[in-house]
Amino acid sequence: MKKYLLSGLSALAFFTSFTLAAQTPYDAIMMKRKEFCFALTYEQGSWDHYWEGTYLRTNQTVATVSRRIVMPMLAIGISDKLNLIVAVPYVKTKSSEPNGGKFQGAQGFQDLTIALKYEILNKQVEKGKLSLLTTGGYGTPITNYLSDYRPYSIGNGTNEFSLRAIAQYRLDKGPYLKMMGGHLFRGQTKAERDYYYNNGSYYTPWMDVPDAWEYCVAAGVWMLDNSLKLEANYYSLKSTSGDDVRYYNAAQPTNKVQFDQVGFVAQYYIKSIKGFGALAYASQVVNGRNWGKFTSFGFGATYQFKL
Repeated sequence: MKKYLLSGLSALAFFTSFTLAAQTPYDAIMMKRKEFCFALTYEQGSWDHYWEGTYLRTNQTVATVSRRIVMPMLAIGISDKLNLIVAVPYVKTKSSEPNGGKFQGAQGFQDLTIALKYEILNKQVEKGKLSLLTTGGYGTPITNYLSDYRPYSIGNGTNEFSLRAIAQYRLDKGPYLKMMGGHLFRGQTKAERDYYYNNGSYYTPWMDVPDAWEYCVAAGVWMLDNSLKLEANYYSLKSTSGDDVRYYNAAQPTNKVQFDQVGFVAQYYIKSIKGFGALAYASQVVNGRNWGKFTSFGFGATYQFKL
């Protein structure tokens, strides 16, 4: 299959979209004790250009690759300072143009991710509030998907531990600035082959998935009596090791993935329907390495209640 896929990129779907506005492991939103928030989102993204190493190119064999994600997510306020977040995305990938029937996309539930978010500080400073938070998470595959089936794989197929630090300063009048930094600790994934090349020959089906650093900077504003939030953000992910996609070879989980993405999100809390909210978001990858030049958009609904 490699000679047909050439150097197609992974359609890996992360735990959640980087522009998602509901309660996530990398925002400064906290639920109060015994509060629950359920979110359901739909996201669609695609690319027809990708970076083979640092070279941006096209591949007529795979043409345009699309990715759809349905994301149910639940946030629970264990206490005012500690929240639990659980998510299980369903991912579907395919080629949106004919490819001769030589291969097809993939679909299924990806990884179960559980995260704990703790608020270290929430203090009034001058004309606004300063919030400091930390999040620890764990993700693991819940289906036997093929992690080495690039560019249609729905995930990395490995256990992942994450640790994030979040800082936000929000003015009393609504504007805010948020920063996040984190590290993703990844393990191994098993491929359906006994040999692969990663800057050297490996006679084993087990592949090391590189760890990664991630960063996010966001600026936004709360409006209409705190019922509408608008946010622009920048997200970056950089693998700590790995190899480049080689010419006329498929991508694989050992690749050194890097990308920079800009996004925008709007979230509205519907005051006439207690507890309900709606959100919409879009993002664009602007720079990368061993990654597709994704254009994505999504929308969803949230429901918040208290026991």
